[in-house]
Amino acid sequence: MNEEILIQISSQLKGKRKSQGITLQELANRAQVSKALISQIENNRTIPSLLVLINLIRSLGIDLNVFFEELVQGSGNGKLSVRRKEEYQTFYKEDTPHVTYRRILTKTISPLAVDFVLAEVKPQAQQNTATTSDAYEFNYVIKGEIEYVMGEETHALKEGDSLFFDGRVPHKSSNQTNEDSLLLIVYFFIEKM
Repeated sequence: MNEEILIQISSQLKGKRKSQGITLQELANRAQVSKALISQIENNRTIPSLLVLINLIRSLGIDLNVFFEELVQGSGNGKLSVRRKEEYQTFYKEDTPHVTYRRILTKTISPLAVDFVLAEVKPQAQQNTATTSDAYEFNYVIKGEIEYVMGEETHALKEGDSLFFDGRVPHKSSNQTNEDSLLLIVYFFIEKM
C-alpha cells in the first residue's frame, strides 16, 4: 500500500479520535481491539487490516464515505504542496514520550514516499531502546545538540550538522543537554517487495 496513504489514514484516525476527546482505551473498547494496536496504527508502525480500519472508523462515528473523501481532498494536486505551520500534524511515538513530532509533508514521488517531520526533543530526553524504520533517514539539527547511537558508534551532532543513514540499522537518540533541541527528519521510505 502507498506509504503516503497509510500516513494520511493514521493521522486522520488520530486527529478524529483526539478531536472527539476519545482516549486510546475508549476507542479500543469500542472497536474491540487492543490499545497497543491503535497506538501502533496511529503512529504508523503497523498497517491495519481492512476489517480493523472499518471498525475503527465506525467506532469513531464517522461515515466511511466522508472519511475517505477527506483523504482524497487532503492529498492536493501532486505538483504543488503548501502547508502552513498550524496544519502540521502533531504525533508522538510510544518509545519517545519526551519528543514532539510534527509531520510537515508526506508525498509519494513514484516510486518513493517521502515524509518530512519536525522533532522537538526535550532536555535530557533519551530513547531507552534502539528502533528501526523501513526508510533511509536524513536528520538535520536546526537547534541544540543530539547524540545518535548506532551499534558501537556514537555520533554527536550540533546545530547545523546532519546525518543520513539506513533506518533499518537499529539506532537511538538522546538530548544530553539542558536545552530543547529541534530536528528536521526526512524519511525516504524503502519500497517493500
